Amino acid sequence: MAARESVRLSLEQRRARGEQARREVPLSGAAGWRPAAGRADPVALLKAQDLTRERDLVPVRHGRMMVSPFTFYRGAAAIMAADLAGMPAAGLGVQLCGDAHLLNFGAYASPERRLVFDLNDFDETLPGPFEYDVRRMAASFTIAARDNGYSGADTRAATLASVRAYREAMAGFADMRTLDIWYAQLPEDQLMAAVRGTVADMARTATGKHGKKKAKTAEKTAERGEKLARKARTRDSLQALSKLGELAGGRYRIVSQPPVIVPARDLAATYGISPDEIGQVIRGQLRAYRDTLQLDRRHLLEHFEIVDMARKVVGVGSVGTRAYVVLLAGRDADDPLFLQVKEATASVLEDHLPKSRFAQPGERVVQGQRLMQAVSDIFLGWTKGAEENRYFYWRQLRDMKGSTDVASMRPAALAFYAGMCGWTLARAHARSGDPVAIAAYLGGTETFDQAVTGFSLAYADQNERDFEDFIKAIRSGRLEARRRAGVPDRGVRLVPAPARTQPAGRATARRGPARPAVPGPDGPVVPEGGVRRRPEVRSRIPGGHRRLRGRLCAVVDLRRRRAAARLPRPARPAAQLAHRATGPGARRHRGGRRGHRAAPVHGRDGNRHRRCARRRCARRGDGRLRRPRRDGAAPGPAPGLGPLRCRGSDSRCHGRRDRGRQAARPHVLGRPGDTHRRGRRRGRPAPPPAAGARPAPDAQLGRPAAAASRRWARG
Repeated sequence: MAARESVRLSLEQRRARGEQARREVPLSGAAGWRPAAGRADPVALLKAQDLTRERDLVPVRHGRMMVSPFTFYRGAAAIMAADLAGMPAAGLGVQLCGDAHLLNFGAYASPERRLVFDLNDFDETLPGPFEYDVRRMAASFTIAARDNGYSGADTRAATLASVRAYREAMAGFADMRTLDIWYAQLPEDQLMAAVRGTVADMARTATGKHGKKKAKTAEKTAERGEKLARKARTRDSLQALSKLGELAGGRYRIVSQPPVIVPARDLAATYGISPDEIGQVIRGQLRAYRDTLQLDRRHLLEHFEIVDMARKVVGVGSVGTRAYVVLLAGRDADDPLFLQVKEATASVLEDHLPKSRFAQPGERVVQGQRLMQAVSDIFLGWTKGAEENRYFYWRQLRDMKGSTDVASMRPAALAFYAGMCGWTLARAHARSGDPVAIAAYLGGTETFDQAVTGFSLAYADQNERDFEDFIKAIRSGRLEARRRAGVPDRGVRLVPAPARTQPAGRATARRGPARPAVPGPDGPVVPEGGVRRRPEVRSRIPGGHRRLRGRLCAVVDLRRRRAAARLPRPARPAAQLAHRATGPGARRHRGGRRGHRAAPVHGRDGNRHRRCARRRCARRGDGRLRRPRRDGAAPGPAPGLGPLRCRGSDSRCHGRRDRGRQAARPHVLGRPGDTHRRGRRRGRPAPPPAAGARPAPDAQLGRPAAAASRRWARG
């Protein structure tokens, strides 16, 4: 409706409309986020969605959402739609994607068999204010960057890049002719040319070691992008047949991998109908779907016949809605065509915006997709299900589709990808809305960019709080979750919590606050398996908590964002800790890139070392090793081992001036009060051992301490 109204206005009137909207709704009003009074319970909103979904797949959906705050955000479109309903809007309408997070952008094949980059998910599409999609997109970059462990500056840069690209692209579309906007797209060749140009500029302007390193990283990122494009070209129906098909009786059929893939032959128990009846339903649905296609494409589809069908779980937010794959064969068995049939429900935006003009949700999805995409799938159509209130839309399953691995992106690559998504979203909005009015409203400054970025940072905090409530609901039994297909998640079963409290004096600065037990009906409870397990939260970064490309991935720390999933660790006896460090079988102490013995590392018991994967070692604040006594009493200081001189041989010495915080490496030693700076000891020399102290035999000190004593003697 907004597009038809804008045609009647002159260019000056359209521009004046945008400027008037900016005076009525200032750009600064988009900044910040504060929950409205009486905000709906996020868990209740998710449970309301579960009522219309497949019961056996609802736990799978929850299991996929509980991996991280970002996966939760992907499945929480209904929660954000309710939150955005109370935000100020300029009243400039467009066709909304409805769920424009960064993973709903990707590559696919045009009818001319060219790879293009565009939006690819329209389950929630509906006309509405353009700010909805912009905020959804920007917040997704903030949450994904935090999930990757980026710094605050890199997180803000990626978010800002997405909004800036949207504003600048909209200003460019405002100066273009109508047909030029309609034909605009982002094909593979233009995209890769832009990537190579950016890399060349970085290499040309790189100065110093740091600049050259960034240029080299950008070059590797460009190579990775070209590799993803080549991989996308192989993702077609033949490739899907090799993954999803099997030969049986000389014909292909879809494999059975329940509950993710359940063929029609195994669906009788689920829906209570025989395989023959399922076949009749499929053929009837195919005939109804064929009628929604253009005449030439209808003729093309008649060359294929149905071979098999299966239910297939896809995505995160879509899990639980009915989704099927249909295998068709053309000339022979080696001429396959896979079609995907997804259930279309009412958009989550319809509770807060005017209802769709299309009574059939499947038609709403198809028409919205055709309006927003530069080019669309030739087999895009819709149909009404055999059951009451069941609607579906059809498309190709794999048509050279490709997506980026956001979890492995460097900050610069994510910022570049954010610019691509911002441009693409602006082009989709310009096709359906009034780009002149929107560009006039946004203006030529970064006021809107900064405002939306501020909102994204604040809403990312809200998303983390909602994620914590979601995890608590699973622990308390309010929601059921399943992490792996067909296997209930043992990590969320509840058992009574031990009556153990956190030891006094334990350092928690680097590990976040203590993780309290969750209240339960019979007292506090924690996940089964002990307090050391955290199966419900996993790192999204490849390699888990290990080093990734020379960086320490800090667990991907998420200290306060995952505080609800953290639990206190059990205390170990001091004698046991000391014995592990000083006994004959002292364990290897892994820290940084080289391992070392824990025996001569001094400090306070329970300290956490930097560049060290072990969270506790036997260190004492008095600078002396302690050994367990044979009679089981509390360990005392090892005789004859006084304060030791710092050799200053480590390039990363993290000593501190306060007592008990010494260097983290065994060959960088000192006593309380010494300070180190990049391996060069600055402080007073260590005094000689106390009068009367006798050096203990090496046999009593253990092999690690004996070797250390010989080094000290040579020093």
